[in-house]
Amino acid sequence: MSDVLVKLAEVLEARKSADPSSSYVASLHDRGLNKILEKVGEECTETLIAAKDAERSGETRELVSETADLWFHCMVMLSSLGAGPQDVLDELARRFDLSGLEEKASREQK
Repeated sequence: MSDVLVKLAEVLEARKSADPSSSYVASLHDRGLNKILEKVGEECTETLIAAKDAERSGETRELVSETADLWFHCMVMLSSLGAGPQDVLDELARRFDLSGLEEKASREQK
């Protein structure tokens, strides 16, 4: 499953330095972190709306599509800040043997 994330991360890194007029990813980086964050927020909102619609309809196609958009833009954000999907996967793995309550308590103590 993570092979797709690795490949996407490689493409995103390569496109950071592409011509902004020919690459959506390059255009986001060219416009700066605030624009990238705006897109993450927009996709987050669209994902939430799609989840509510899926709850009513039982159809998840739009929810999956919006979640893919959100993940994509989160990966652009991570890339912009020098991080990537492996960092997130490592953090999830670190939390794997913790209960959610234990993990949350460990963050509150920091």
